[in-house]
Amino acid sequence: MTTRMPVAVLGAGAIGRMHIDRLQVHEDVALAGIADPTPAAQQLARALGVPWFADPHELLAKTNARAVVVATPNATHADLGEACLARGLPVLMEKPLADTLENARRLCDASAASGTPLIVGHQRRHNPLLRRARELVRDGALGRAVSATVMATWLKPDSYFDMAWRRQAGGGPVLINMIHDIDLLRFLLGEVESVQALRSSAVRGFEVEDTAAAMLRFAQGALATLVTSDAAVAPWNWDLAAGEAAHYAQQDVDSIFVTGTEGSLTLPRLQLFRFAGARGWHEPLTQERTPLHRRDPYVEQLRHLRALVEGREEPVCSALDGLRTLEATLAVHEAAASGGTVHLEH
Repeated sequence: MTTRMPVAVLGAGAIGRMHIDRLQVHEDVALAGIADPTPAAQQLARALGVPWFADPHELLAKTNARAVVVATPNATHADLGEACLARGLPVLMEKPLADTLENARRLCDASAASGTPLIVGHQRRHNPLLRRARELVRDGALGRAVSATVMATWLKPDSYFDMAWRRQAGGGPVLINMIHDIDLLRFLLGEVESVQALRSSAVRGFEVEDTAAAMLRFAQGALATLVTSDAAVAPWNWDLAAGEAAHYAQQDVDSIFVTGTEGSLTLPRLQLFRFAGARGWHEPLTQERTPLHRRDPYVEQLRHLRALVEGREEPVCSALDGLRTLEATLAVHEAAASGGTVHLEH
């Protein structure tokens, strides 16, 4: 019987609790302790029978963890990530990698200097649906990629905005939702070369945006349009369509459309459209769809974390990947503010 590897969790908010729930039942990893100063986190640790610490540094010093999940506020990521890496503890850092590009680079440098892996919690990369889509793109089923259209539109309830930070700049759907879509497109199509964007807060009137639209140019020439809004009654977003989390009612829709010179693909339903014979707009398109068995990407991400610790796998979403996704996402805000095109430096 395989011994479960102990993993500590820093931060027991919504996403931290998601990791904690999975660590409780995972075959390969187990919960070593929780660091979070809130009374709710202390009660949770007591109920689960694991050590609790208000100070994350005390947890790192006193538990037997062999890896750490960091799910604390963005501004703390750089300092806590460096503290873990300095102890030789591999890190699963929840997205975004850091609050600024400077701090993201600090983490990349610290991971490289220590030789200790840091991966970023873009969990979609572990979903069999997206991995199959990547295979199709890499195997040439679409030919040369031409365009992508991505929607992330849904309605967050009024109570979601009771927390002040969700009404302030940086707490909106660009850095919370669109960042996942940008990472997904990077996983499929490669690096982003330039960004143009618009944003609006007209619906709620908060400081933070409720709607944003972006245009991305990829290095290999493909163009993408992305629209995100948390003020729209709509099913068209990955979270509702892909069925990754049980607390969302799954919708039988697609939210991502990728076109190429030889075919096109929809996600998450993996509908592949191609010509079987003659090509041209008057000819019939064939449609293929391959249903896949579901796997929880958060569970798979934790399995991957253990494999990294044991040196059996390379990072699926490395610190450098997290940096480049963050760079492209922050460029959406920069382009929307300036009204111009932001060119990325890799």
